[in-house]
Amino acid sequence: MKQNLHTHSTYCDGNDSLEDMIQSAIEKHFDILGFSGHGYVDYDDYAMTLEGTKQYIQEVNALKKKYAGKIQIFLGIEVDSLCRIPDKSPYDYMIGSVHSIKKGNEVFAVDYTREIFNSYLNKWYQGDFLSLARDYYASYHDLKTWEEIDIIGHLDLLTKFNEDESYIRFDDPTYIRIATDAIDDIGTDKIYEVNTGAIARGYRKTPYPAYNLLCYLKEKKARFMLSSDCHNKSDLDCYFSESLELIKKAGIKTLWILTNQGFEERDIELFA
Repeated sequence: MKQNLHTHSTYCDGNDSLEDMIQSAIEKHFDILGFSGHGYVDYDDYAMTLEGTKQYIQEVNALKKKYAGKIQIFLGIEVDSLCRIPDKSPYDYMIGSVHSIKKGNEVFAVDYTREIFNSYLNKWYQGDFLSLARDYYASYHDLKTWEEIDIIGHLDLLTKFNEDESYIRFDDPTYIRIATDAIDDIGTDKIYEVNTGAIARGYRKTPYPAYNLLCYLKEKKARFMLSSDCHNKSDLDCYFSESLELIKKAGIKTLWILTNQGFEERDIELFA
């Protein structure tokens, strides 16, 4: 079994077309590929435009038919916590993610560049990473209440530039409490993704969420899926085999896939 439901194309900030992504997925022996273009936001241009979203929906649905029997294609969207898209009717699933924090009329994206991250960390939080973390994780409270959201995306994205632990130790007790309090608040109704996207782009050596948070989620009986958050067709299965071993090490026995009947649980030993 091989699945990726977190996939970006040239409709947003990806580098390859939908069809190029599909052909690469077939070459890599994927069974399931879901597209999750960034839903429209009014504060940045990394996401799909409103007109582009209509075209995206039409093209994915056409490609579902074209590649039927070769690979299962699903139409999804990644929704930002600052811009809800409550109409789920066009989509097979929705990923809910926190990319940005808003104060007044300004929006700070936590994952653009280290320079921008440092600028806003100093401007808004006087260099206090824990204060930023409180605002970031508090943003997941809204996603918890959005019934249309199926999947929680890259839970600890704010640590994208923290591989060297220059901002916070990953085992810092105060930081861990902030993150686990958010997990307790979100609960386990939604599926949490193990996301390898920052590895493909050279920012991290292990997937989101950090291993200690993954273990905490497992203790809370959360449900999981493996995603690559792919922006390049060559990275569709980036670090999948290593991540599967990490997931098993955490004691997780099953992963979830999307089928025509909805999300279903599968034994982790079935995944490649």
